[in-house]
Amino acid sequence: MKKIPVLITTDKDKRGVFFGYIKEGDETKEELESFDVQMCVYWSEEVRGVLGLASGGPNKDCRVTAPVARGLIKGVTLVCECSPEAVLAWKAQPWRD
Repeated sequence: MKKIPVLITTDKDKRGVFFGYIKEGDETKEELESFDVQMCVYWSEEVRGVLGLASGGPNKDCRVTAPVARGLIKGVTLVCECSPEAVLAWKAQPWRD
């Protein structure tokens, strides 16, 4: 089973923005099992929005939760694969210093 790094958003009632890994082929599901999942509760202007979190990742001014091993995300509205640079930024957890 191959896992891919993705950014996931949820509908307006839940309003979540998550980074995690999903099973390849699950991209079209409205309910996603995600691994090593984190939630971004605030991102700075320099990140340039949700897609900036997928292309470049969070910076030290973002507010992101610690990762959890596994979660089920419901009400999915967007799934986009993260760039290698974004994955490194999420893994570095610059906001935790």
